[in-house]
Amino acid sequence: MKRDFLTVSDFATEEILAILDRAVSFKRNPHLRADMLAGSSVGLLFDKSSTRTRVSFEVGIDQLGGHSIFLTSGELQLGRGESIRDTSRVLSRYLKAMVIRTYAHEAVEEFARHARIPVVNALTDQHHPCQALADILTIQEKKQTLSCRIAYVGDGNNVTHSLVQAAGRVGAELVLACPPGHLPDQSILRAANAESRVPVSVLEHAEEAVRGADVIYTDTWVSMGKEGEAEERALVFRPYQVNRHLVSLAAPSCIVMHCLPAHRGHEITDEVLDGSRSVVLDQAENRLHVQKAILEFLMDRSS
Repeated sequence: MKRDFLTVSDFATEEILAILDRAVSFKRNPHLRADMLAGSSVGLLFDKSSTRTRVSFEVGIDQLGGHSIFLTSGELQLGRGESIRDTSRVLSRYLKAMVIRTYAHEAVEEFARHARIPVVNALTDQHHPCQALADILTIQEKKQTLSCRIAYVGDGNNVTHSLVQAAGRVGAELVLACPPGHLPDQSILRAANAESRVPVSVLEHAEEAVRGADVIYTDTWVSMGKEGEAEERALVFRPYQVNRHLVSLAAPSCIVMHCLPAHRGHEITDEVLDGSRSVVLDQAENRLHVQKAILEFLMDRSS
């Protein structure tokens, strides 16, 4: 029976930990399982622009011996009104797996429902699960433990939702600092807390959240599709900027994370992003290794 990865909750905790371990193996040996996708093609259906997600998936598929086909809805009959169901059924006959980066999470769910091949959510407006697993891998590498305090500061967006689903499952304490009106989806938060070893805390003030934190994490204040709110959001989120003062309140060995792209001088300062505590480049690299482990996991269980 085929498996999909649409949200972090699709994987059991032991499966997440196994994928993290496997990602470490791929990082140590980029040619591990270099023939796993030999003779096979994987579709990349992207309706949102991308740098790290697209390149990391294309490189990862290549290293696994496969071929990637980059698509957008506008290039397919989806752009002329063909149903997701029909597109999914047809592409399942050609491809070994499908990776989708789009707006509505419901579209990925519908595609997966009708597909005979594994489907991976590479980002929707509601979830960013591949990013979350790469984040957890980065924390594990840098802190040598997952029993640590993570302070996420900023918008309660798709990155937040997936981090909420991942952190407590692996034993990390996650504290969110979000301005009123920009909290994460409460249903996702409640469900995550119900299955987590460590409940997520939600605070209003950034300084309170980062005090003594082992990890400070932030993301853009203006997600794709919300560019018209940029000026208003800049005023609301200004107290949540990750700068020298905020970092000084964290633990002395604190690391700083950002999933990129960063809007320098907005959610994070140049000084912090380029500073010695920043691990954003390692975080970005780990997308490659985690996604290879995810593809291997899904392919081995869907064959």
